[in-house]
This record gives sequence, C-alpha cells and structure tokens, in this order.
Amino acid sequence: MDGILVIDKPKGPTSHDIVDIVRRTLHIKKVGHAGTLDPMATGVLVVLMGKYTKESNKFLSDDKEYEAELTLGATSDTEDAEGVITDFGEPVNPDPAMIKEAFRAFLGPIEQIPPAYTAVKHKGKKLYELARKGIRVEKEPRKITILRLDILEISLPKVKFSVTCSKGTYIRKLAADIGQRLGCGAYLSALRRTRSGRFTIAEAITIDKLAAMTCE
Repeated sequence: MDGILVIDKPKGPTSHDIVDIVRRTLHIKKVGHAGTLDPMATGVLVVLMGKYTKESNKFLSDDKEYEAELTLGATSDTEDAEGVITDFGEPVNPDPAMIKEAFRAFLGPIEQIPPAYTAVKHKGKKLYELARKGIRVEKEPRKITILRLDILEISLPKVKFSVTCSKGTYIRKLAADIGQRLGCGAYLSALRRTRSGRFTIAEAITIDKLAAMTCE
C-alpha cells in the first residue's frame, strides 16, 4: 500500500509509536513519518506509507502551525511539562504589554539553539542521550523563521498562543526563550500541531478511528 495518512496524534505515544501502530494495523512494512511530535504534543502527524517513505524530505521542509500554551514563573530541564520543573521562587505577574513585547521579539528570522533533550546529534551521539548522562555540549544556533506569532489568551501564569514557523523550529525552546526574555522563566505546558504543509487537522483521523475503519 502506497499513500499518505494524516493522523491526529494523541498525547503520550512517540511519533515512532504511531508509526508502529499504523504498520501493525494496516499490515504494511514500509511506514515512516514526516516531522516528529514530542510525546506530550498532539495533532497533525503526517504518516508516509510504501513508496512515499522515500519522499519524506519533501514534507520535512514544510512550514508548520501550532496552538500552544506556556507557563510563566518556572523552568523545565526539557523545556516542557515532561521534565523536572523548577519554580522561579517569586510571584509572577508581568504586565500584558511586556508579554506582548516579548512575543514580538521572536517574530521573523531568528537564531535558535536546539534544546538539550533532542535527537539532534553531536559527534554521532543524540543530545538527549548525552543530557541524560549529565553531559551538556555547546550547540550551534540554527536559523529559523517565525512567520506568525499570535497571543490567544493571557491568564497568568499561562499564556496561550498560535504560531506558524519554518522547519526545524522547537516550540518548547521558543517558550523557554520567551520566559527568559521576561526574566521569570517559562516552559511549554501544551502543544497541538494544527497544520504541516498542506495537511491540516481537519483531515486527520485518530488511531481509534483508523482501527475501526480496518474492522469494517
């Protein structure tokens, strides 16, 4: 079977877990995906089957859209809710104007340093493997573009926002950098991918729906 399947990934499993589920459910050997979602993230995961697995690079370069939430006043060693959370230690009450200004600072072409806990490799080793051993390495910043960055709701300590960005953008790193700019820290507390290239959440099906379809 050759084709593209848009999955609405649930919170919890890794992108590789979803690939394995699709492989078992549809009895297909060649299955891959076009753009990793962290375990805590939900939403659009583009799954490639058969001959389309060879064309993953065409999809990896696509822009992405997300709806996200950051929590101010604390940091995380993984920069998201999956890590060890450390409170800022003081009441956090930044003015909404300050928050908006901080967000504006990240709009457009910027340089972003990849998180410590990521699959990016350093001398053949994945950074998260080194981080788990307490080894931190100097990472080169990467050029990315934040095409759109809109605040949806400010309900301190949480800020909900939406973002359209280029490939290679880490939203958890964006959240942490915004917190650093505000001087109070922040971590990514929720993330949902709503679009990957031309594939949208409206087209996506859940794993349960996929399983039900194969039983019909």
